[in-house]
Amino acid sequence: MSRLSFILTALLCLATSLAHAAGFQFIDVPGSGALQPLKGAVWYPCAQPANEVKLGPFIMSVAKDCPIAGKKLPLVVISHGRGGTFLDHRDTAEILADAGFIVVAINHPGDNAMDKSRTGEFSVFMERPADIKRVIDFVLGSWPDAARVDAGRIGIFGFSRGGYTGLVAVGAKPYFGKRLRLCEGKDSAPCDQVHKGELPELAHDPRIKAAVVADPLSVFFTVESFKNVRVPVQLWGSERGGGGVTPESVVGAANQLPSKPDFHAVPNSQHFAFLAPCPTELSKIAPEICADGPGFDRTAFHKEFDAEVLAFFRKHLVDAQQF
Repeated sequence: MSRLSFILTALLCLATSLAHAAGFQFIDVPGSGALQPLKGAVWYPCAQPANEVKLGPFIMSVAKDCPIAGKKLPLVVISHGRGGTFLDHRDTAEILADAGFIVVAINHPGDNAMDKSRTGEFSVFMERPADIKRVIDFVLGSWPDAARVDAGRIGIFGFSRGGYTGLVAVGAKPYFGKRLRLCEGKDSAPCDQVHKGELPELAHDPRIKAAVVADPLSVFFTVESFKNVRVPVQLWGSERGGGGVTPESVVGAANQLPSKPDFHAVPNSQHFAFLAPCPTELSKIAPEICADGPGFDRTAFHKEFDAEVLAFFRKHLVDAQQF
């Protein structure tokens, strides 16, 4: 290769790299009736180089508030687990944004690290799928960059309770029963409905075309729950479980889905291995979600995990739409 060709090739590679940096901005979805506002963030491709941005204990390599690069971009919505935050899967969001996706993650009201007021309430299981629908409505409607999104290419990523959320969003119907433990001794409208067996339909969103679900909370699902799930699913399961999720329940969900999922069982892992690797500051204050078993390298695992998630969404939201 001549010196000129080498320089041109290097410049082309640099331009391509910069065009796919992960942009980052906060997002606020207005409340609606009794539903609270949703706060979170958006990651997306942009043409500016990334810088380190620190939010609490987290450090991200992103370009804050840069203009979005590209048109008709696929969208992925992220749902966190019990008491989590919109930053729990920041590495996955960055990888997807670098590859040309718009990624939106929000805090579920009353069930996040800053507000745990309803973490033990049944109402959060009712509202979580509705939160996802509200986010998609906003991003496709009132969001200033709505024109950049391809409404025909939407996916969801969910972990733990967020996995439950993702499965319901794509059509799963949970069965709560009339003696739901979350409603024992509780006097609330949702629990009254449970006791009477009159639970209203949860929010499903047919706009979602693919789902990645990691260690989903599956206790409310039965053999009949998944018959209306028609989208491709990539399902991840930890070897040891945790957080109310058992390895057996994840395998059960894999066997009950009408179409065989892209199933990955992760050796030597525990439930919280699907959270992004913890910075030192967080490891000191939250060892229960940051510590892994002997011999398990969360950082190395997430390189494989993020690559598989990206490949799945590319296959079903990008490549599949070209034919």
